[in-house]
Amino acid sequence: MKVMKFGGTSVGSPERIKNVAALITASGEPTFVVLSAMSGTTNSLVEISDYLYKKNPEGANEVINQLEKKYMAHVEELYSTEESRQLTRDFLSEEFDYLRSFTKDIFTSFEEKSIVAQGEIISTNMMVNYLKEIGVKAVLISALDFMRTDKNAEPDPQYIKEKLAMQMAQNEGYQIYITQGFICRNAYGEIDNLLRGGSDYTASLVGVALPADEIQIWTDIDGMHNNDPRVVEKTEAVRQLNFEEAAELAYFGAKILHPTCVQPAKFAGIPVRLKNTLEPDADGTIIDNVIIRGKIKAVAAKDNITAIKIKSSRMLLATGFLRKIFEIFESYQTPIDMIATSEVGVSMSIDNATHLNDIVNELKKYGTVTVDSDMTIVCVVGDLDWSNLGFETLCMEAMKNIPVRMISYGGSNYNMSFLIKGCDKQRALQNLSEKLFG
Repeated sequence: MKVMKFGGTSVGSPERIKNVAALITASGEPTFVVLSAMSGTTNSLVEISDYLYKKNPEGANEVINQLEKKYMAHVEELYSTEESRQLTRDFLSEEFDYLRSFTKDIFTSFEEKSIVAQGEIISTNMMVNYLKEIGVKAVLISALDFMRTDKNAEPDPQYIKEKLAMQMAQNEGYQIYITQGFICRNAYGEIDNLLRGGSDYTASLVGVALPADEIQIWTDIDGMHNNDPRVVEKTEAVRQLNFEEAAELAYFGAKILHPTCVQPAKFAGIPVRLKNTLEPDADGTIIDNVIIRGKIKAVAAKDNITAIKIKSSRMLLATGFLRKIFEIFESYQTPIDMIATSEVGVSMSIDNATHLNDIVNELKKYGTVTVDSDMTIVCVVGDLDWSNLGFETLCMEAMKNIPVRMISYGGSNYNMSFLIKGCDKQRALQNLSEKLFG
């Protein structure tokens, strides 16, 4: 059995839902499908929650009514029989009445998570109703019945495996199994989620729990490209990536894949394939444990980076200095992306500046602090083991006319990163493409 995950744009309209239905039934083999909410829906649900937080039920009801009108119009276009239309209208009416019920009670983060979960619940029900209408033997398995996180808000793989096995045993003989991405329950049984991009995570966790032969992530681009196609012309899809390479690219800006997605599949040895719903016959990108030696695969960029440098003569030979610095970032739950040290200073980059002022004030206890904003990390990914002669030289030559604030190399065998001004990003990506990929 294979697992197929489709994002919001892939099911963003009745026409797209029909296209997805054709893709998942094409092989005639049992398939497990993970669906996101229709594009734009989660944003609307977050907007509804925002109105309710602000004690503005009229604003929330207005967004609810607009969303209901949109979905009711989809019903007329998606289904061909009145029976399926009425079945789905009744379901949607219950859903939107449920959303309206939140405008009358106290609203907290628990209620918000219940509201945001409805996007996936709606899309999966509409898909199953359509599949049944066209004669496909399909069943909906609620993610809330098997997907759970532990007390650390991390997925509970043993629980997921046991509960999913029970659900599959109770629903034998179906061709298509549908579930929701993104949503889950927490360790206390409350509705929760795997954060944005979590549908990829769901697909990976389901693939491991089944276990699946392959996990397919379907989007609107033909695999992971060797550079950002929004910035650089004539990029190409990378046909094969190692899990480590894919994780680096996902973290450093390749939006097609959520960074956490590949971890469960990596440890289970299940390949992940990235496919394009608009070009289903394209090869896409396969991600597995195979390492192709001596090859640079791709370049990615991560924007909105802030660089922080702390300089202190007291740092020279001082034990515990770095620990004190890192503890400040930890206390404000702010991860560090890149780091470079010298005898009297240390530079770091962060991608979350929410607590920047507090962090800087704390750091000033230990030295002189300078901050550079609007920076970009450009990351070169491939087999960058230090024994491969000349690879770092190629990268440096491509960057020779661009001011570089910081360089990270050697922390991983799979990436080399440059911290540059955001305004130099396009030139850097273009230069690297020309130098590394011809």
